[in-house]
Amino acid sequence: MTTAGARALLSNLVDYAGLFPPAGLGMAEAVAEHARQRLGPESWMLGRFVVPAARLDEFEEAILSDRAPAAGAERKPGAPWSLSALVGPAFTTHADEIVAFNARLGDRARVETVEFRASSRAELDAALDTIPGGLGIFVELPLDNALDDLLAVVRGRAANAKVRTGGIEVAVIPTPSRLARFLEACASAGVPFKATAGLHHVVRAEHPLTYEPDAPRATMHGFLNVFAAAAFARDGMPAGELEAVLRETRAVAFRLDDDGLAWRDRSVPTGDLGLARRDFAVSFGSCSFAEPVVELRSLGVIS
Repeated sequence: MTTAGARALLSNLVDYAGLFPPAGLGMAEAVAEHARQRLGPESWMLGRFVVPAARLDEFEEAILSDRAPAAGAERKPGAPWSLSALVGPAFTTHADEIVAFNARLGDRARVETVEFRASSRAELDAALDTIPGGLGIFVELPLDNALDDLLAVVRGRAANAKVRTGGIEVAVIPTPSRLARFLEACASAGVPFKATAGLHHVVRAEHPLTYEPDAPRATMHGFLNVFAAAAFARDGMPAGELEAVLRETRAVAFRLDDDGLAWRDRSVPTGDLGLARRDFAVSFGSCSFAEPVVELRSLGVIS
């Protein structure tokens, strides 16, 4: 039985990014897979469909096509697909495309959030000035000395942060100390965030970085580590202790029961865990939805 704590932590947690590496599915395949997920027993864990703004026309063709029966059969009245669109550097063009797309497809699919990178104040301000109103905004920020200043801008503009937690190269995986610093900084600034890349697995461990037989291997962050650490960060845990949460490799060190989340001698009640997810640790993007589900089930976290 899936506990109340597990539900609070995992609900709408995974933004499906099957178009992106290492899965790299075609549009029709990714749309059909997401449609299948929306009808599956774990749909309560599913978040938005992630798509580049430049490919919204392809998405529209795929979701409306009679050649995509899985997508065409999935027509829940009043429940359009929720999309997150990656924009930039052609911000103005992408903004116009999003507005037009929502006007055409609002009853079937709607871009609700946008995501982009910014590494300077000027770049961030220029992008934020272009994004249409009414959209949630997630800005991927560098994990360097500019972080605090950029977070202040993000907060002042009612936007959210985004952190890259991995990828298909070892070099892009942030160290636990840098990721802990990001979580502490976001909590201190009161800025919600989402994570992207490299969080296919529940708990920190070594895994191949792609699905190729000769893929390089590296120690990857676990999404349970990251979102447990985020819940503790919201409660004021300092970066040094957050780093220990991120470095945890034993699944049994975490407990999700009806009372909430526990790690070692620290805990977050179920109600606070739900608030942490709603107001702070929003979601993570993954090119696979099946992998997190299979691992969670094998560990007995969901049933």
